Amino acid sequence: MFDLVLKGGRVIDPSQNLDGIADVVFADGRVKAVGRDAPHARDAEVRDAKGLIVTPGLIDLHTHVYWGGTSLGVDAPALARTSGTTTFVDAGSSGPGNFHGFRRHVIEPAPVRILPYLNISFAGIYAFSATVMVGECADIRLLDLRECRKVAEENRDLVVGIKVRVGKGAGGASGVAPLDMALEVAEAVGLPVMCHLDFPPPSRLEVVSRLRKGDVLTHCFRPFPNSPAAPEGGVREEIAAARERGVIFDIGHGQGSFGFGTARAMLAAGFLPDVISSDVHSLSIEGPAFDLLHTLSKFVALGVPLPQVIRAATSAPAAAIKRPELGTFKPGAVGDATLISIEEGEFTYHDVLAEPLKGNKKLAVRGIVLGGKWWHP
Repeated sequence: MFDLVLKGGRVIDPSQNLDGIADVVFADGRVKAVGRDAPHARDAEVRDAKGLIVTPGLIDLHTHVYWGGTSLGVDAPALARTSGTTTFVDAGSSGPGNFHGFRRHVIEPAPVRILPYLNISFAGIYAFSATVMVGECADIRLLDLRECRKVAEENRDLVVGIKVRVGKGAGGASGVAPLDMALEVAEAVGLPVMCHLDFPPPSRLEVVSRLRKGDVLTHCFRPFPNSPAAPEGGVREEIAAARERGVIFDIGHGQGSFGFGTARAMLAAGFLPDVISSDVHSLSIEGPAFDLLHTLSKFVALGVPLPQVIRAATSAPAAAIKRPELGTFKPGAVGDATLISIEEGEFTYHDVLAEPLKGNKKLAVRGIVLGGKWWHP
């Protein structure tokens, strides 16, 4: 029996190089077929998608959704209704000391999918607010490699990697040591690292030169300092070398980590991010990041073609977390979809330095399918 049909939308599925008018048919919680006038059962639920963009369920590779358990957490189901996100990848909100609460009280009951990076710090990101800000890697005593390895191995069904935050803000005087420790755990459990870099020390060169194929550098288009763009134009040598060996570059917009100046310079040099994510948390949800669709809209305003923008929020993050069943409409894939409208008008976007950017398009969610069922009207 076919459960649900999305009829006549513009289907953009970069994993299959699809961009055209088609139906998407779901059965038993999975994708059954994609095509013009795709066959379906007479009693299937049919939703009219004409005039809408239909994409595989959007994946936000950098979020903080341990709501109630950390000061930076936001509510994933509520955010999904405005962002169109069906898979939230939590970027290290919890560490070995509080992961179990995250799993039981937030991840397991959630109607949307939540897949976490495990923070190398025992307490996770425990002091992050407008009034209290203490980096979890500033005290090296909080980093216990055996505890981190144990929790990662015990939760392999969920944990997609090891998260570490380095820089003056997150790591104080710890320098690059927390990254070296995170890499040791990651190597032991066979998982990638996602690395946050804020203000030096350490330097961009110290961090990027350590990252391996499949590791993620988030906040990859941050403004000066630690910008990836060379002052004279083009891309810094260590950044180009890292991409060559397979490091994944993720936007991770957030409250302080994305600049239009850097983005323009990198795009002009032909260096597109692999993944576009929001880094939505309790501070950035009120701007300038807001949510994933708002962040994607900024790249549309910067002139990135829509299929490339969609790729950076579907098949690319799915590949980064090694979940090929997500971010695609291939038959048998998980039955998630996001329906998007393109609103025309005059819109002003802002980066983390409050620089404005004018655009004439904005992406807005018009529907969500989770596990083959219509979820968001």
